[in-house]
Amino acid sequence: MDIRLASANELPILESLARQIWPQAYANIISAAQIEFMLNWMYSAETLQKQQTVGHEFYILASNGLDIGFMALEWVNEAHAVFKRQLKINKLYVLTDFQGKGAGRALVQKAKERAATTRCKAIFLQVNKVNPAKNFYLQLGFQVREEAVFDIGNGFVMDDYIMEVQL
Repeated sequence: MDIRLASANELPILESLARQIWPQAYANIISAAQIEFMLNWMYSAETLQKQQTVGHEFYILASNGLDIGFMALEWVNEAHAVFKRQLKINKLYVLTDFQGKGAGRALVQKAKERAATTRCKAIFLQVNKVNPAKNFYLQLGFQVREEAVFDIGNGFVMDDYIMEVQL
């Protein structure tokens, strides 16, 4: 498996992968209407470009020349955090056929490498409370830091755990 930093012209790959992955990953968690709302909100070319412009890094995971997953990283300064500068995994998704084969683990390892090189002492992420991915993160040493409900508009909320691993 190969992980590459996405260039600006590769951002549509993230949207394409998300549109393949999300309907399967979230079918039993949130409504189809919320899936579509969130895809349009989080994966529009404009949104991804703005995030990249302010320093978010997007990584694409490939296997045998096929793009199979991606991750987005953001550096956050949190006044209430134990470690003030943390790395947030904003997005981490792998095509269903490649889950359970080390793909997600490889992306998290890349996040840990970026955290180390940028002097972060912790990584955190948000995961829906009923998403089975929570168990994957627990296996990798993440712990639930807090619970949070975010009103994202259009009558939708994200009901998440905020999970963290200290490095």
